[in-house]
Amino acid sequence: MSRLKAILVGAIGNLVEWYDVYAYAAFALYFAPTFFPKSNPVAAQLAAALLFALAYLVRPLGSIGFGYLADRYGRRNTLTASILLMCLGSLMIALCPGVATIGVAAPIILAFARVIQGLSQGGEYGTSATYLSEQAKPEHRGFYSGIWYTTLAGGQLCALLVLFILQKLFLSPDQLNAWGWRIPFLLGAALALWGLVMRRAMPETDLFLEARRREAIWPQFLRQWRGILFVVGITIGGTSAFYTYTTYMQKFLKLSVGLRDEETTLITAGSLLFAILLQPLYGALSDRIGRKPQLIAFGILGSIGTYPLLSTLYATRSALTAFCLICAAFAIVSLYTSITATVKAELFPTEVRALGVGVPYAVTVALFGGSIDSVALWFKTEGMEQGFFWYASACILASLPAYLLMPETSCRKRSKEDRVMSQTLMDP
Repeated sequence: MSRLKAILVGAIGNLVEWYDVYAYAAFALYFAPTFFPKSNPVAAQLAAALLFALAYLVRPLGSIGFGYLADRYGRRNTLTASILLMCLGSLMIALCPGVATIGVAAPIILAFARVIQGLSQGGEYGTSATYLSEQAKPEHRGFYSGIWYTTLAGGQLCALLVLFILQKLFLSPDQLNAWGWRIPFLLGAALALWGLVMRRAMPETDLFLEARRREAIWPQFLRQWRGILFVVGITIGGTSAFYTYTTYMQKFLKLSVGLRDEETTLITAGSLLFAILLQPLYGALSDRIGRKPQLIAFGILGSIGTYPLLSTLYATRSALTAFCLICAAFAIVSLYTSITATVKAELFPTEVRALGVGVPYAVTVALFGGSIDSVALWFKTEGMEQGFFWYASACILASLPAYLLMPETSCRKRSKEDRVMSQTLMDP
């Protein structure tokens, strides 16, 4: 299999994984009454959002387990196992009876399925980013990072397209609420099996084959504490911004802006498509100007622009205005998303790259990414919705020092990077 094909196969598997994740967020408006009391729609959405966040709390465990397997036994086998686990979680959600049928067991099963998906997610990100960085040529790594991230956003776009097709062509709102929401999860399980077959044919990376068994993994991982701290700092602002404009935005447009279901779906899908187009362009730009200037630009623009964008969006009742505002937000956020995978991978040597990328990223996303829906809905239920706008701005501002202090990681030969970067980050 050629280098390009291997990268694309890994990326397509990533799209399938993230489709399964975002199907939960996209269809929460419909399945929440099946698992939680119908008397308070906001409370039901908050309960569903808390379970969405639960999966992120277990992601660090998935990153530890799958990251260790990836650094010890290989990237390909680990990626295959993670997508199989995602298939199981999606199938459980699709087939689970509602609270009216089995009582409190229904939300418990839903929570267990989300835990399984969270473990899979935890293993997917670090290992997939590692595989990408090791297969791509150093001078084009930013571009391929952008391609890789299109699959992550593409997973949510696919989930939204499924929702739109069901809304407009096949099912009534009552049918979607009653049983139609199960369709995307069945589809996700089937796609995961397809991704499993594709990933089994992926080649192992040459860098892993050359680096394995050189040294015990855990001591070397712990010596990379500077790289770990940089991953945390880099991720806080980017992940909070990304989840604000993706998983939460559909609920925000419906519950706060007051748009119709079809409008929220079209706006979210259209803005995601715009973001997808930006990813390889911004990624290629980072290959020319470097990763650090691009992240600094995101930190500054995001810190000063998030509150005005969200407050203007909150005040509008125009679907077109909402679409333009979200696209403007993605023009800023994509400065981060397009290169986040390769930046983190470039901070670690081959021997512990999957652990180094996956574990601190998973912990940070659990605290600042997967919790976004819950935090935003809490502000709303407390009557302080604009407080969330300040919170989102503060998260980006908190990352700005990391962007200013981080080393430039682009334009390095991989073999040289493994020696120099590990030495730089370990030295006092």
